[in-house]
Amino acid sequence: MLPLPTASATLRFEMDQAQALQTLNTWGGEPLPVSASAWWNQMLVVRLAGARAAIEAAVRQLGGEAIEPALAAAFWQGLRDQRDEFFVAALAAVDGGAALWRLGLPQTAAPITLPGEQLVEWGGAQRWLCTPAAAAQVRDAASAAGGHATLFRSRDKSVEVFHPLSAPLARFHRELKKAFDPDRVFNRGRLYAEL
Repeated sequence: MLPLPTASATLRFEMDQAQALQTLNTWGGEPLPVSASAWWNQMLVVRLAGARAAIEAAVRQLGGEAIEPALAAAFWQGLRDQRDEFFVAALAAVDGGAALWRLGLPQTAAPITLPGEQLVEWGGAQRWLCTPAAAAQVRDAASAAGGHATLFRSRDKSVEVFHPLSAPLARFHRELKKAFDPDRVFNRGRLYAEL
């Protein structure tokens, strides 16, 4: 549990994904009270939270367009609960055959260049991708960027949910499963088909 900050502000900046990632990485190296960020549809939204003096100084330094507090609160709540516009559109696309992926990538990773819509959170470390691309393409792109891809929503139930494990990690998981469940009675194949 953390106490509520004494002050907060949400700012909006119009920029493409590459600019947003660069900007977030630059700000991440500065003493700014950034508590959340999201980029989608050419718009970077940043929440500042902390002491009132720190928020006021950060707003002056960063500029951008201030978002009214009630609207900002609704946006961050919708993003947290995965009910904002991006997720509504993504679920409709999933019904049409696309898949929604959650990518865990280094914050400095370049934008993923696959077809579809992307939402970037956590300073660039968490990226949502709604795409018609094949699972192998998504996972290859995530691996090439130094991360992993988890299938979040799809009508195709034949695709593994979690990113394939490397050989040493798969061996470790098998041995751990064998130690705790030698008779393989618990959740066979739940996380990975071979476990």
